[in-house]
Amino acid sequence: MASPGSLLFEAREERLAALDELSRKLWLGGMTNAHGELEPRLRGLTLLYDSLLGGNLPPLDEWPWPPPPLAGALSATMSQLGLPGYCLAQQELSVTVLMSVLFHLDLIVDYRDRGASEGEASNMALEAFAADWQERCGQIDELIEVFGLLPESSKNTRWDMICGLLRSEGWQEVVRIRHLLERLPELGRLIRGLGRSRQTEDPDEASRSQAQVMEQAVAQRPEARTVHVPDMPGETRGIKRSDRIARMLPAEAMLLGHPRLRLVWHARRAERTLLGYEDDDRMKEVHLHQSPVWRPQPRPVPDKRLEMGPMLICVDTSGSMQGGAEAVAKATVLEAVRTAHAQRRPCHVFAFGGPDEVVDMELGVDADGIEHLIRFLGQTFSGGTDICGPLEKAIEKLEDTRWQLADLLLASDGEFGATREVVERLERTKAELGLRVQGILIGDRETVGLLEVTDDILWVRDWRRYGSSDADSPVHSKSLTAMYFPGALRSPENRSSTVSGNAASAAMRAGLHRGEQPP
Repeated sequence: MASPGSLLFEAREERLAALDELSRKLWLGGMTNAHGELEPRLRGLTLLYDSLLGGNLPPLDEWPWPPPPLAGALSATMSQLGLPGYCLAQQELSVTVLMSVLFHLDLIVDYRDRGASEGEASNMALEAFAADWQERCGQIDELIEVFGLLPESSKNTRWDMICGLLRSEGWQEVVRIRHLLERLPELGRLIRGLGRSRQTEDPDEASRSQAQVMEQAVAQRPEARTVHVPDMPGETRGIKRSDRIARMLPAEAMLLGHPRLRLVWHARRAERTLLGYEDDDRMKEVHLHQSPVWRPQPRPVPDKRLEMGPMLICVDTSGSMQGGAEAVAKATVLEAVRTAHAQRRPCHVFAFGGPDEVVDMELGVDADGIEHLIRFLGQTFSGGTDICGPLEKAIEKLEDTRWQLADLLLASDGEFGATREVVERLERTKAELGLRVQGILIGDRETVGLLEVTDDILWVRDWRRYGSSDADSPVHSKSLTAMYFPGALRSPENRSSTVSGNAASAAMRAGLHRGEQPP
């Protein structure tokens, strides 16, 4: 028989049963706060925490702590600040609000020790609480406006660092770029489609695979049949009556030699009763007739489009990107960070300039990520352009299992060229891993270098308008290179018809023409 459990500490522990439903961050403040009794205070914190998570406040008659009229004043202050709306489904923020309530109500005793009455001390505590959260709510509004959701560390940890970042001049540049995104909705749609972690129901016209599709066709079916052909000579089968002179019996022909019986012959012929040989006048033939059938036919079928997953962003920060192009490139990075934060997706940015000038950083919406983002968006683009470095780093990133389902986004004016080795390595990566490379052209025309490394290109035609100019693009199409210099593109047809310099020199010396082979 099992011995009964000890009841020595049961009564004392029962007073703290409400702690099981509270965050550990509220335990110390909930047990040591100087205002109110322990049990009502713990029950009140539990009730407030559950209500804030639901986006509301409990009715005043259900508040076990703090006692009235302080409970009514605290409820009115929290409602005026809109704290229940901010705390909806935000666990950490709800805990932070209650920690702040405990902190300010704990100061009531200090205010009374300084000579304030009970009512004055309560008002002073609530005013300090309101002033604290009025500023913080304004900062939360700014963060939500820029990132769509609260940052990961904006609820409690490192909040002071975030507050300092929001007061910096670089943050004003982030806000300006955020307003720019409202004029570029196509950027959001493009970035949301990056990644290959989840299959959608939408077809992907750019990705097609061969599939056996049943389709209706018309087939020629053979059918054997016997056909009667009148007067066709053939094998003798017997004797029959007819009017055919060529097949009549000799006995009928003898009637023609008699002066009277010849009239009988003519009468029989007219009546078609002459005895003659019966021939086999039937013939077998094969007749083809059409009939509908179903048959499998290989046909390219669009695959289901993939989306979600990690994002690799390459941003051109060369000197040619200054002005409106620079603003669009920064907007691309900010939208990528916003989308990654909203959908819980990793986002890695490669900012590239000249040779060996590649800055790669994984941007998240936390204190460090916001600091990196502010530093990036606040800088001025300058220097040369080398695309090989960031492409090689992005390919190396794909070797990590965390990034294997990532897509690559390249934002540039296209004024660059990749080496053949890098282009071939990128093509192998596309074939082996299914990598997709999306380009954002922030310029007037597609270049050979941009066309070689990207699968699809989004043209931001009015990029000048996002800088200091109101001029539109002076060209009617971004595909000027393909239109006027088709031989410059490294298409499969051009590559197959391209020969080396030595082979071209030998053909010139031999006087060969197109299509002729050297001896």
